[in-house]
Amino acid sequence: MKKYKRHLITSALPYANGPLHIGHLAGVYVPSDIYTRFLRLRDEDVISICGSDEHGVPITLKARSEGVTPQEIVDRYHAINKKAFEDFGIAFDIYSRTSNKIHYETASEFFLTLYNKGIFTEKTTEQYYDEEAGTFLADRYIRGTCPHCGNEDAYGDQCEGCGSSLSPTELINARSMISGGKPVLKETLHWYLPLDKYEQWLKEWILEGHREWKTNVYGQCKSWLDQGLQPRAVSRDLDWGIPVPVENAEGKVLYVWFDAPIGYISATRELTPDWEKYWKDSDTRMIHFIGKDNIVFHCIIFPVMLKAEGSYILPDNVPANEFLNLENDKISTSRNWAVWLHEYLADFPGKQDSLRYSLCASAPETKDNDFTWKEFQARNNNELVAILGNFVNRALVLTINYYEGRVPARTVILPEDEEVLREIGQIALNVENAIEAFRFREALKEAMNLARLGNKYLAEAEPWKIVKTDPERVKTIMNIALQITANLAIVLEPFLPFSMEKLRGWINTGKPAWDMAGNPDILPEGHLINKPGLLFEKIEDDAIKRQVEKLHAGKQADDDTAEEIPQGKETVSFEEFSRIDIRTATVLEAEKVPKTSKLLRLKIDTGIDIRTIVSGIAEYFEPQSLVGRQISIVANLEPRKIRGIESKGMILMAEDRDGKLVLVSPLEKVNNGSVIK
Repeated sequence: MKKYKRHLITSALPYANGPLHIGHLAGVYVPSDIYTRFLRLRDEDVISICGSDEHGVPITLKARSEGVTPQEIVDRYHAINKKAFEDFGIAFDIYSRTSNKIHYETASEFFLTLYNKGIFTEKTTEQYYDEEAGTFLADRYIRGTCPHCGNEDAYGDQCEGCGSSLSPTELINARSMISGGKPVLKETLHWYLPLDKYEQWLKEWILEGHREWKTNVYGQCKSWLDQGLQPRAVSRDLDWGIPVPVENAEGKVLYVWFDAPIGYISATRELTPDWEKYWKDSDTRMIHFIGKDNIVFHCIIFPVMLKAEGSYILPDNVPANEFLNLENDKISTSRNWAVWLHEYLADFPGKQDSLRYSLCASAPETKDNDFTWKEFQARNNNELVAILGNFVNRALVLTINYYEGRVPARTVILPEDEEVLREIGQIALNVENAIEAFRFREALKEAMNLARLGNKYLAEAEPWKIVKTDPERVKTIMNIALQITANLAIVLEPFLPFSMEKLRGWINTGKPAWDMAGNPDILPEGHLINKPGLLFEKIEDDAIKRQVEKLHAGKQADDDTAEEIPQGKETVSFEEFSRIDIRTATVLEAEKVPKTSKLLRLKIDTGIDIRTIVSGIAEYFEPQSLVGRQISIVANLEPRKIRGIESKGMILMAEDRDGKLVLVSPLEKVNNGSVIK
């Protein structure tokens, strides 16, 4: 692999419309911090960039719901999230914000460069307009029924029911989230980035040039490219954001997906006058740490922007993680099903490393994973306390007791001692290799193996039993135990920065350096160590019980404030209703649609014909559990192609307040094709 002079680490800019939760840490920021700290240990030239994403519709929606300005929203959550990152030791070199003047200047300059090079295409299209509110509607200000799965609360850009990407005009019964009325189509001018013109270049750059990328990242990119790319608008009709810096653009701002990644550039400009060497020098390696929902933006759209501009380097790797679930359910901020970082710190003061450890040990690196409070407790008590803390405490306390805190000399070296010394070096190498490959769970496990090695060594050597009969042997044992301890302070530094700082204070060493990892002689003979304390403390059952109860109580309180039944829709005439043909059918076959997580392909018998329906219910039903089930369908819905499959009809489902879907089925078996009236 090429040796780079410097490293540019970016972490996805979190929206400043709410506080951070553990899913954010596990997916993006703990991995980013581990890698950055590792590079700093190697004395590499590295900067870590992040900041608040302060534009976009979610922020205006939040402001509207609270009756305040968008600026008040972003000011509030920028401060909360910046402090949360600092409290958890996420060591960004800068945590900027996209409302800063330097970002407005940088994003405007970037747009104008592409505009003056003739990169953009201009297109007048029809966009939904709210006549009552007197404004064009961004995609997220429009809701309606998904044409693919029937979810009645799909957004204008995406259905969260089946995961399908949408355009607002595809929605059935579209409605404005501002006035609640039915929007009308009105012409508007926008600028588009022609992704299709870069499709062949992207195939060569990603599919041929970056086969080493993580399977989930490479696969998602391939899926997008196989489907074919389309031009994407870079502007929106909004009053919150960076104004489009050209004539005839009144009331238009840069679309947030174009604006936000430029925030990495503007933050670097804010950090250092030498920013260009990190962005425009081929000797710099750029790594994007993101969640899987941002893969397309960082692997396809932003690289096209950089390529079109012409003077910037491209990302070398994008090690995106999957999602973290919570207590066997999806993290949901709207349902208050989350563990908020600022609340965790209030409940577990001084235990940042316990959470960092647990989140890394169960990180969703290759698939969605689950966080539970019981597992968190077990990892703290059974691993951090019983393995790591126990070994460190024994090694240091025995040294204090036997040698007044002075590192004893190694005397006679036995074969078992040589094996342990060899393993120290091998474990350090294993940790290094795993971190370099972005396999942080594996790296953490290897680092903890060093503590396991130390415990095993002391348990078998039993220095406390032979200290009086063979004191020279004990000197060797304790010297090796202390070398293991000093190595732990290095290899665990990227993962447990607070605890390792405490440990370095006890063993009286200075700034750690990775080139010392694996060295069996970090602490010289006679080196003085200090009296230790407890590296970790047990977490009791009552504390965990309170967290589980708090989680469920928060969700219940949120449910209690929600409407029991969704608001009714506008009335329709009997003639309009009678046009809908609702019938019973039986599922004959069911299978998942390849390369999707939410779609099922169902072959059904309608009593009239055998047909296929594609439905976004894979996360609620195993395919085989549906075979033989009698269901209700809209039989005369206009056929649509979904992922290349013609879907004829729509399954009727009921959705409860928790988002769970239930099949609408007859209580008793009836003939297929029976009309539901």
